[in-house]
Amino acid sequence: MLFRDRVDAGRQLADRLKQYANQAEVIVLGLPRGGVVTAAAVAKALKLPLDIIVPRKIGAPGNPEFAIGAVGETGEVILDERVVKLFDIPAAYIESVATAERAEAERRLRVYRANLPPRELKDKTAILVDDGVATGATMRAAVRSVEAQGAKKIIVATPVIAADTLALLEREADAVVYVEAPADFGAVGRFYEKFDQTSDEEVVALLKPKT
Repeated sequence: MLFRDRVDAGRQLADRLKQYANQAEVIVLGLPRGGVVTAAAVAKALKLPLDIIVPRKIGAPGNPEFAIGAVGETGEVILDERVVKLFDIPAAYIESVATAERAEAERRLRVYRANLPPRELKDKTAILVDDGVATGATMRAAVRSVEAQGAKKIIVATPVIAADTLALLEREADAVVYVEAPADFGAVGRFYEKFDQTSDEEVVALLKPKT
């Protein structure tokens, strides 16, 4: 195990992001749900504002946990074309799932950001944080969304990332910051002692403006 829990992972990750601490033009964006816990620990350690970005995974037919792509907040669809061709996944299936996931992304944004002012990313440096990155589908969609919203610099940050996905994301983001990038990855949860489900209520509480 590398991390006790998502908070511990966020603190370790923050140690590798110290150059961004206390910078007015930098914002931390967590990917829900678990990534928001890690992002909150990063934002707290670096004294940066915390917000959220909500990409949604497109799962394979009959196996929704296996990502064949993802859809971003701004509607863009990112596909693993190799997997789509290998399993001959119909375009109609992809469009149907993408439409449903766009609606779910919109719902989550309304719930999670209910107490927050409009999010402004133009000319900001955005640090996108998840608790782990396996295939990279949702993170790639998040990168595209943040690009579309005008961020000037995009940093992908995660405690643990699959080595082959690291190479992919390094071509799409300005930088990728991580603690470990094992070649033998498996599931994100295997790198944590505690990897419980994160609830909507926890995410809302973490994003609630501090008074």
